[in-house]
Amino acid sequence: MRYLVETLKTRNETLFYFGLLCLFAAIVFILLSFTTNVKVYGVNAWIKPFKFSVSTFLYVWAMAWFIGYLPAFNASLFNWVTIVTLGFEIVYIALQASKGQLSHYNISTPVYASLYAAMAAAATIATIGAAYIGILFFTSEFPQLPPYYLWAIRIGIIVFVVFSLEGFVMGSRMTHTIGGPDGESGIPVLNWSTKYGDPRIAHFIGMHALQVIPILSYHLLKSTRLTIMLGIAYALLAVFTLVQALQGKPLFKL
Repeated sequence: MRYLVETLKTRNETLFYFGLLCLFAAIVFILLSFTTNVKVYGVNAWIKPFKFSVSTFLYVWAMAWFIGYLPAFNASLFNWVTIVTLGFEIVYIALQASKGQLSHYNISTPVYASLYAAMAAAATIATIGAAYIGILFFTSEFPQLPPYYLWAIRIGIIVFVVFSLEGFVMGSRMTHTIGGPDGESGIPVLNWSTKYGDPRIAHFIGMHALQVIPILSYHLLKSTRLTIMLGIAYALLAVFTLVQALQGKPLFKL
């Protein structure tokens, strides 16, 4: 772990500290969840900013690690686009949590509608940035990387980008529940619906391909063939959960 932290700081100090800030924010938000009974859609108001902060922390550190492999790449623009877009999302979600109000799908006033649209734009810009990094991993040479690990990074970024944009499935419906109302019973913390379809599951699985596939490939599989098979299986799992959600079926029926 010490090697990971020290190497990451050397590779991209800016994203290293932004990731730490997100992790610190996540700790603050989870502590705040014990100080209030205010709920949004039946869940403690501070759980959502907690989840977004943890997810951003994992994304930022993963991308900081990967772009450290890119030859002669000036990461400054990518860093600040990432910080501004994802930082804005966390701040707005936390602000709405403090008021016990929705952040996503909240178009109750012109201001909230504009801020919600700004969040969608911010997420899209950040995803485009990740897609650009993915393109560089296909067009650049990496003689220092094992082929299986290089393919793991490529596949992880591809699946991440596709299922990050899958968020528009929910945005177009203005709901994260299909077949029933938002706010029904769900599994703890993640709050994925146990009664109806929930596209957030595919969103979650797909976006964390960025960490899961490279880690398993590098530390366990050590094979290009097995890595590609894992990537296909992982993507199919995300697609399966999305199709099931669109049919209004819960993944976990409790």
